[in-house]
Amino acid sequence: MTEQTPTRATPADALKRARRMWLKGERIHLAALSDELSIGRATLFRWVGNKDLLIGDVLWSLYDPLRQEALRATPGTGIDYVVGVYRHINSTVLHFGPLRQFIHQDPEYALKILTSSQSTLRSRTVEANTRLLRDQVARGQITPPMNIESLSYFMIRLAESCLYSDILGGREPRDEELEDACTAVRILLGGKA
Repeated sequence: MTEQTPTRATPADALKRARRMWLKGERIHLAALSDELSIGRATLFRWVGNKDLLIGDVLWSLYDPLRQEALRATPGTGIDYVVGVYRHINSTVLHFGPLRQFIHQDPEYALKILTSSQSTLRSRTVEANTRLLRDQVARGQITPPMNIESLSYFMIRLAESCLYSDILGGREPRDEELEDACTAVRILLGGKA
């Protein structure tokens, strides 16, 4: 019988473990994570950057599959398609328990990770939304009355104002506000309310 050598941790292992921790509502501490993976802290920092970047990657690893699902599952074209994708994604995010727990554990930190100019999640979300808009323009399905990059940014900020209204405005997020945001996006795209 041959003795198996233990497998060494990889950057993917660090992300998977951090993701499991985040989904359970556990706080992520890089020192504890490096110990658990049996790697040095410097190695972990080289792999994931800092805690904020790691959590941004965790959130993107959850968001991007949802976005891909919305792109596949939403029928139609043009404005209806873009608004449908927007609604699908944001309705799911609005009711995602681990995210609500993350927000309630430390609202200021959550706001920074989710919405600040340094947020990798926000920048990736805006970039992905911009690609969706450009694709619909290239197909001749929409002709937005404004710059696509600005439109994309405004769409994401509208979603954030609904999704995180508990920390931004002191009121619980509601489906009705998300529907209002969808109406606003339709108008921003050049459609009728």
